[in-house]
Amino acid sequence: MTKVSIIGATGYAGAELVKLLLQHPKVTITHVTSESHAGKALSDVYPHLLGLTTLTLESLNALPTIAQDSDFIFVALPHGHAMKVGLALENTAARLIDLGADYRFSNTATYETWYHVAHTHPKANRVYGLAELNREAIKTAKIIGNAGCYTTASILALAPLVKAKLIDTSTIIIDAKSGTSGAGRSPKEDTHYPEFYDAFKAYGVAKHRHTPEIEQALSELNEAPVLINFTPHLVPMSRGILATAYANLLPSVSIDEVTKAFERAYGQEPFVRLRGEGAYPNTKYVRGSNFIDLGWHVDPRTHRVIVLSAIDNLVKGAAGQAIQNLNIACGYEETTGLQLVPMYP
Repeated sequence: MTKVSIIGATGYAGAELVKLLLQHPKVTITHVTSESHAGKALSDVYPHLLGLTTLTLESLNALPTIAQDSDFIFVALPHGHAMKVGLALENTAARLIDLGADYRFSNTATYETWYHVAHTHPKANRVYGLAELNREAIKTAKIIGNAGCYTTASILALAPLVKAKLIDTSTIIIDAKSGTSGAGRSPKEDTHYPEFYDAFKAYGVAKHRHTPEIEQALSELNEAPVLINFTPHLVPMSRGILATAYANLLPSVSIDEVTKAFERAYGQEPFVRLRGEGAYPNTKYVRGSNFIDLGWHVDPRTHRVIVLSAIDNLVKGAAGQAIQNLNIACGYEETTGLQLVPMYP
């Protein structure tokens, strides 16, 4: 059995990790931490876990013991916190999967510019944890920087078109909508029920921190820099992301070539469901699962391609993706513990 621990187990992503890992046949959870709830039973904080686990929440002060008892440590904390854990694990056998942003960037200056935090572990042996793009590197990396939720939906929507050189990358626009769980569990005015109920708004226009993460992945596929416009929106639901990506097709590119690019890229991917040309992915159809649903349209009047992408932000956009990366790193079947049927209705 692979021994794992979760740092930050009482946030939404951490709690989702616990739920999924409790059902994983090859994993045992050894430690869970929470600075605000240390000493409490995890099931007291999350009653839906009552009778399913006897884990007690600990402080991060127990990190030396946690490292000794763990093959993998998941960090489900906001940016700026995982670097401390990564540094502490350098001379241990434990490997790290960070659900935050600290290890997502190959260029730490980009991280510092967008997150306004000094990177204290710039020489970390890390890889960007988007399985569909970096599977081979994930197998051996000491640190896996789990891809973000908006970024997963956006990158996977565009990657086949960028890699196949079918679009003008200078024309990319991504318009994405997310449920409020993406903002985390800590109370905020914007996600206070009277504020977001029956409301729909954009935020972080031209400055959202997932922008450079998307650009990094697409630039690598393009073998040249890619700049995008990314606009996120908040919608009054708890889970789900729907991303709509737009780009100009290069001259003479046909809808058949677009379809073939998606089939080549994802035809064998276990968690990518190609809904096909003219389809309309829906967050309800992926809720509670590790699937990403993709559909695409070509506007003959403007010669633009429009790709629609739907994920559950807490699963494929966070905890499920982290477990997918764990399975790859351990050499397990990639779908182990993730054969989740979407919840409907």
